[in-house]
Amino acid sequence: MTAKGRLYGVGVGPGDPELLTIKALRLLRAAPVIAYQSATDKESIARAIVSQYLTGEQIEVAYHLPRALEPEKAQEIYDQEVAPIAEHLAAGRDVVVLCEGDPFFYGSFMYVFTRLSEKYQTEVVPGVSSLMACPVSLGVPFTYYNDILTVLPAPLPAEELTSKLLTTDAAAIMKLGRHFTKVRDVLHQLGLASRALYIERATTTQQRIIPLDEVDPAEVPYFAMIVIPTKSRL
Repeated sequence: MTAKGRLYGVGVGPGDPELLTIKALRLLRAAPVIAYQSATDKESIARAIVSQYLTGEQIEVAYHLPRALEPEKAQEIYDQEVAPIAEHLAAGRDVVVLCEGDPFFYGSFMYVFTRLSEKYQTEVVPGVSSLMACPVSLGVPFTYYNDILTVLPAPLPAEELTSKLLTTDAAAIMKLGRHFTKVRDVLHQLGLASRALYIERATTTQQRIIPLDEVDPAEVPYFAMIVIPTKSRL
């Protein structure tokens, strides 16, 4: 009987290939199968980050997890998309699944993990997340001492964004995309716009830092963040 393969969820960081961990690099080079999330009409960001480290002899599996689906519909589609990964594992081949940032911090690997980790031995390798990379790229300390940091997904309703921002010292607002205008309006209403810093595609060659009120809402990517650093200066 063929031994089952091992599943690895590997964080590849926010975009700079040099932010890959040594462990991630070792597993990446050793794996016979590499899998990665990719939009149907776009190159995989995760694969692009590690492309220079691939051996050229590995089997590659691309899968697509469309966003903004009803939970019932998403369940069926996600089950189908991860099936090829399971087939390689069942055949005894280890699979490294690439994930931008960190696998368990809003990472696409979570959907693979919840479907396959109970059937196959699984190891998750942390990656540098955008939450850590963006303040560094902006050159601002996020928090001091006992400051409270709140991480907010931009798709939340304006009312919920407002209530969370009123009770924190510092904040990161992620997944901006088409929600940018709503978020910017909330920040102006709360008097936080002057502290808010906008960055997109942090650590990559396409990184841009733009004053909040100069951002074109039509051009804001999903991989953009607004950082509101603490007012503390210790």
